[in-house]
Amino acid sequence: MQDINWEEPYCGEGNNCFRLGTDSGGNAYIAVAGAEETYLTDSREALCALIHDIKAGKADHLL
Repeated sequence: MQDINWEEPYCGEGNNCFRLGTDSGGNAYIAVAGAEETYLTDSREALCALIHDIKAGKADHLL
């Protein structure tokens, strides 16, 4: 398993909480808070775009 450094959870309205992480290889990760062993990985740019949309309320139904 990757050595992922997880940030503190970001929680929107209700129970929509997720965490972001990075590894030493420059990969970015996103996972539902509390379930970090099941994560999505992509480039930092792709996950950054996803997070901006979630925070803007465009994708909160995905959480």
